[in-house]
Amino acid sequence: MTNALALSMPSAVGNLDAYIQSANRFPMLTEAEEVSLARRFREEEDLDAARQLVLSHLRLVVSIARGYLGYGLPHADLIQEGNIGLMKAVKRYDPDRGVRLVSFAIHWIKAEIHEYVLKNWRMAKVATTKAQRKLFFNLRSMKPGSEALTPGQTLDVANKLGVKPEEVTEMETRLAGHDLALDGKDDEDENFAPITWLADSHSEPTRVLEAREYDRLQSDGLQTALAGLDERSRRIVEARWLADGDSATLHDLAAEFGVSAERIRQIEVKALQKMKGLLTA
Repeated sequence: MTNALALSMPSAVGNLDAYIQSANRFPMLTEAEEVSLARRFREEEDLDAARQLVLSHLRLVVSIARGYLGYGLPHADLIQEGNIGLMKAVKRYDPDRGVRLVSFAIHWIKAEIHEYVLKNWRMAKVATTKAQRKLFFNLRSMKPGSEALTPGQTLDVANKLGVKPEEVTEMETRLAGHDLALDGKDDEDENFAPITWLADSHSEPTRVLEAREYDRLQSDGLQTALAGLDERSRRIVEARWLADGDSATLHDLAAEFGVSAERIRQIEVKALQKMKGLLTA
């Protein structure tokens, strides 16, 4: 399915601005259209339906990929890897679970980009465990500024991410040792130079518009459905399906709640069924 879809998708290789404009021109799908296309693909293996699902979410990949520019890798390559994750998500998506594709796809897109960054960023070889990967991808955003962490800040980061303080110090040192020209070159491929991500971009107009666009991608009923669950069920669904990064395993949650993995699975199934009922009511 991936190869067949790739032949009909716009390529991020070449003029990146033109690609992004092309991706933004594909119309977003309504929930009914999304469910119909997903069922056509799942039940009839209709590749045209899968293609429409992928194309309508390309702008999501562009937005997510932009968040990884700080690792010094070309935006076009990050987008291409994210698109692979999107196609994997479409292949595995089950519309009957009552969760919109955008929520399901975010995990797969980020997972594919994470793997690409870890394989291609020379300092990332230290991120060999799940905890270290979490540290690798979160340390920059958790630092209060460009200065080195104080002992107290180091301990705070370590506690929040579940790693040792010395691991935080080592990762900070390694991240600081990655050399890139501040201004980059005039070449279009150097749009990921450090000068482009050192400034606070949260209020930049494009990011604000993208955030609003992303909000519209979310299902209005999802939060309502989650609110209808008890605290434990909501925690399990969010950790398994809506996590920002690696999703929790059944065994992770079993250890957290002090029950068996099978019990967690049963709670998950029941919670998803309840959410489905709330979303279709």
